[in-house]
Amino acid sequence: MKIKNTLLAFALFASFGAFAQKEKTVMVGGAAMYPSKNIIENAVNSKDHTTLVAAVKAAGLVETLSGKGPFTVFAPVNAAFAALPAGTVDNLLKPENKGTLTSVLTYHVIPGKVDSKAVMKMIKDGGGKTMAKTVQGEELTFSMKGKNLIVTDSKGNMGMVTTKDVYQSNGVIHVIDKVLMP
Repeated sequence: MKIKNTLLAFALFASFGAFAQKEKTVMVGGAAMYPSKNIIENAVNSKDHTTLVAAVKAAGLVETLSGKGPFTVFAPVNAAFAALPAGTVDNLLKPENKGTLTSVLTYHVIPGKVDSKAVMKMIKDGGGKTMAKTVQGEELTFSMKGKNLIVTDSKGNMGMVTTKDVYQSNGVIHVIDKVLMP
């Protein structure tokens, strides 16, 4: 009986190990992003997204972005937040500015699971650009610059997708190099 239990335990462990190895991960901020985990479970491990995670927590959006979705998130890196005018991030993180912070963050989210291939097809079909409505309510414009996918906010600021198609259990993340402003 002991040998049977040991063999069963080994078989289960080997099966789990095979599953874990089959899961295609993408490295973001020095951490593997697992498709079986949700947006928040993955984002908290990225060293490049600590400011974004702090902002999501301050805005009270952790539960939403941990939810079923699906969501497409354009996730600015820490350097993008650091490039904002001095004091912007600290000001946005104040409790009295929660509404503004929520607006900025939800401007980075599109309902549904939209991978880069779908966006590029929409750009091609749109004659060089396409627009998508964000969860915040305003639109983002997408275009290509050479082989780079570009996201433009309502103020004309352009961000480049630096890592695309980071699949999550509740959507997809595209890492960007700019904070988009509604």
